[in-house]
Amino acid sequence: MVDNRYATALVIACVLSILATVYLSVAIGTQHWYQYSSPTVRGEANVSELRSLYEEFMDGEFDEKTYSDTLFRLNGTVGLWWRCVLVPANTHWYKEPDAKMVLECRSFTLPQQFTPKYKEPGNHNSGEDMLRTYLWRFQFLLPLVSLGLVVLAGLTGFCACLCRSLTPTLGIGVLHLLAGLCTLATVCCYLAGMDLLHRVSMLPDKVDGSLGWSLYLALISSPLHMMAAALLVWAARSHSQNYYRMTAYRVA
Repeated sequence: MVDNRYATALVIACVLSILATVYLSVAIGTQHWYQYSSPTVRGEANVSELRSLYEEFMDGEFDEKTYSDTLFRLNGTVGLWWRCVLVPANTHWYKEPDAKMVLECRSFTLPQQFTPKYKEPGNHNSGEDMLRTYLWRFQFLLPLVSLGLVVLAGLTGFCACLCRSLTPTLGIGVLHLLAGLCTLATVCCYLAGMDLLHRVSMLPDKVDGSLGWSLYLALISSPLHMMAAALLVWAARSHSQNYYRMTAYRVA
């Protein structure tokens, strides 16, 4: 039999784990980790320049400087798997005063996720920036590791339920703790990488950057996983101690 306190703790931990996993999955799949606010476009020359940047962004070769400049100038948003720009829906671009704006996105392919970053974006002769390169790779890999740990914890918990045992609960709690730490590390790597990018690629005048809601979802999922881990560890330890006391009492 499982004490009501332990059962309640396990139920709350499961709910927290599900919420954290949903939040992290949504964060990974959306592009609103960081967003730029660009000034209104004025002048035909400026429109032609932005049209050229947009066409290179959508159809050109993958280049960090090209897509970064486009994000800066076209109210871009960037996530772990996506990069998007806000452009007019019609082909005349900014000639209409209140044109309807749509979000056009391109995904980062798997090879692009492992493409080296350079000390001067776009200049392959400047040498590889190891810190930015590995921060980018970690921010891509760590959330997948986090989800993998949660799936492993879920499978272990399912097997424990079939066996009617609380013994694996401590291990499940540790897996959730590691998942929360991986998610937190993902956010830290992303923020550090964006800060370093802005140091080597200065933002144009009147262009502001801000954190997006996808990043906040990932940030929220980390403490949820850790709270679930704390409840699971407490339930496992308390139940174990109670079990040993009952066994010792019966022997005595």
